[in-house]
Amino acid sequence: MTEKSTPHSEKSPLPRLFLTLGLASVGVAISAWLFLSNAGAEAKECPVQAEAAAAIDAAAVGELAALNGTGEGRGYSTMAFKDAAGVDTTIGAFKGKALLVNFWASWCVPCREEMPALDALATKYNSDDFMVLPINLDIGEGGLEKAKAFLDEGQFENLPLYADSTFSAFERLKREAVAIGLPATLVLDENGCELAVLQGPAEWHTPDGEAVVEALLALRK
Repeated sequence: MTEKSTPHSEKSPLPRLFLTLGLASVGVAISAWLFLSNAGAEAKECPVQAEAAAAIDAAAVGELAALNGTGEGRGYSTMAFKDAAGVDTTIGAFKGKALLVNFWASWCVPCREEMPALDALATKYNSDDFMVLPINLDIGEGGLEKAKAFLDEGQFENLPLYADSTFSAFERLKREAVAIGLPATLVLDENGCELAVLQGPAEWHTPDGEAVVEALLALRK
């Protein structure tokens, strides 16, 4: 009796399986790349503004040497907080004005020391084109009252009370590695797009501080 031979037409399914799995893996990789690319594009609320950021960075010398030009595409138009009456607002509500957004708290000693200089800067430059926008971050029971008491005591003429008692605005800055502590200041264009960041206090009411504001205003001309 002779043994039966396997017909040549019957081939192992393994090569075909490996090919199928390989093609599937390539498809998944391409899909993931497209998803991440689209997600990255959507995450950029603003266009990259390297030249504008460089102009601010070049002006930031002396007392403002710690200010770093960025312009990487981060935008804050949807960043939410409340006004003194407790009404919800956002950075977008100030569209049309370049902003110096200062995050502060009444318990933060460097923040308190910085406020008179910011008020002087606001007194000189606040206009239809520019605004110093302080956002208080006192949280917990009585936080808003402490912030208001500090501003009233200082009799600041041009530092209105805006606050985010949820701390979510600053949590975003920490999450995106923009800032890690208070005070922190964002330099934004008229569309709420980030041009520069300062971590820590600065002597804003100085020729160096004014040079930064002048450079920011010059970008609008």
